Amino acid sequence: MNTKDRYNKVIEYFSEHMPAAETELQYADPFGLVVSVILSAQCTDKRVNMITPALLKRFPTPQAMAGATPAEIFQYIRSCSYPNNKAKHLSAMARKIISDFNGQIPESVESLMSLPGVGRKTANVITLVAFGNPAMPVDTHVFRVSARIGLTADAKTPEAAEKQLVTHFPEKLLPLAHHWLILHGRYVCQARKPKCSECGLKTCCKYYRMNSLD
Repeated sequence: MNTKDRYNKVIEYFSEHMPAAETELQYADPFGLVVSVILSAQCTDKRVNMITPALLKRFPTPQAMAGATPAEIFQYIRSCSYPNNKAKHLSAMARKIISDFNGQIPESVESLMSLPGVGRKTANVITLVAFGNPAMPVDTHVFRVSARIGLTADAKTPEAAEKQLVTHFPEKLLPLAHHWLILHGRYVCQARKPKCSECGLKTCCKYYRMNSLD
């Protein structure tokens, strides 16, 4: 099966079985999403969704959070991973939004990456989810699943995988495609023990073909 056919199979399958895929992070506005995505690093979406309501009730805007110290923010996020670093990032992020972007969340990946605590993957998530701009955030799930299926070839870094995925997925499908791959990685194509018996992509998956005893 060539690359084009494999992508077509993947698109066909997910379009039927996961037509409305979306982020599992709960947020009300772009600022809330930025906060949630920063908190989600090395932390589950479930835990982040438990933290953000109280945090964003206390600091609902960049202006409100910019006036808080990292120690004040820490009290609301202490149950997530790396709370000290994330509290510092959130405080500095809010101040930079005020000083550099007039209190508005920027849309471009480059501008988003200038915010403390926001790397390329995080910036791609924000521009894609909050603003609907075409992007392909590559986290550990997307990186693993795309390699296993054969959507990427010899991609050594997330950015290399991103370039291949953006090239082959139609631009209009990128918002869905990201969530297809991340959710498939979370619940089916898991890292240690992929649930191949439950997967509907066996006919086009390189990993299954190489490891199947059928």
